Amino acid sequence: MSDKELRVSKIRDGTVIDHLTAGQALNVLAILGIDGSGGESVSIGMNVPSDRLARKDIVKVEDRELSQSEVDVLSVISPEATINIVRDYEVVDKKRVERPDEVTGVVSCPNRNCITNADEPVASRFEVLSDGLRCGYCGTIVREDEVASNLDAA
Repeated sequence: MSDKELRVSKIRDGTVIDHLTAGQALNVLAILGIDGSGGESVSIGMNVPSDRLARKDIVKVEDRELSQSEVDVLSVISPEATINIVRDYEVVDKKRVERPDEVTGVVSCPNRNCITNADEPVASRFEVLSDGLRCGYCGTIVREDEVASNLDAA
């Protein structure tokens, strides 16, 4: 390793989200609900060189493993991402994200007139498209770059 390279320390336990689309690291933090107030130890690399993607982002979160719904939303904003589960400094599981057909209860519909925003006991449900999401109730489209700003507050 040359003197000009930046080295981020290994994590003991947690998740490393690698091969994120460049510029998506802050959206990943929003998806995970990390805003600095929870005390999580987080390392971020943005726009770092990548053989596979030219440029990529990396997010390391200590003492946290992602839920399937979090991984599903990550797959929408960064389909090339890989999830590495780390325990005792070793990667014990590595998988690429897979886009699901549907995402439920994670993203809220931006259409104020949608039934999911009408104080009804209805969870949001979105069909996953190649470039975003379509509400299963009203048909409103949420583009990839809008997903993080429409995360469900729940």
